[in-house]
Amino acid sequence: MKIAISGKGGVGKSTLAAVVALTLAERGERVLALDADPDANLACALGIAESERAQIPTIAQQLDLIEERTGARAGTYGQMFSLTPRVDDVADRFAYSYRGVELVVLGAARRGGGGCACPENAFLKAIVDNLVLDRGETLIMDMEAGIEHLGRATAQSVDALVVVVEPGLRSLECAALIKDMADDIGLHNLVYVGSKVADDADEEFLREALGERLVCCLPFSDAVRTADRSGTSPYDVMGEEWRLAIDRLIEEVK
Repeated sequence: MKIAISGKGGVGKSTLAAVVALTLAERGERVLALDADPDANLACALGIAESERAQIPTIAQQLDLIEERTGARAGTYGQMFSLTPRVDDVADRFAYSYRGVELVVLGAARRGGGGCACPENAFLKAIVDNLVLDRGETLIMDMEAGIEHLGRATAQSVDALVVVVEPGLRSLECAALIKDMADDIGLHNLVYVGSKVADDADEEFLREALGERLVCCLPFSDAVRTADRSGTSPYDVMGEEWRLAIDRLIEEVK
């Protein structure tokens, strides 16, 4: 099973990715969790201690490896480089094991004044292709507010794109943009999960906007919010409503 999770920043997609990954690992599945959000916080959502998070390598920062595999120095301009670098060993080399989940932190290519990001992007996209197309683990991908790392071939092998939305127009507008991007690359198996749903009015608001593709709603939870502040995994404090919602989501995307 290969699941990509996206949504507007702050809606709780890393929380959802962590809870789904830990749920599946607890069921005995081999789970690889990919943090493909430049604002990487999946490790925190999994409950990894701050002292340990500092030791987790970020693949985009492995400049010597990127140069070795692409033939071009990361952050430089005007070089020829390989669009199909060898990456089949990267996940195993840089994965961090935690509670049955293998976490790989992708990171982001340098932008702005950092020079051409092409070698880095080619390397990172090749890793995503490898994880989706060539490996057998259950894969949970925490994406940024978009699906930039997914190409057409990869999209056809993703079992579902889960878009996390909260009851608000800005979140729905971002979800609509993500859907348009998904349509452009042929990724049509898209479902929605409501987040921070406080009451029936919130759920009705989302259902009117999203229809039957709204698979489940995660209720607003003081326990989950407190866990986020303390660095504890929401998986350890979520209530029965959350567990049932996660079960529905997993069943829907299998």
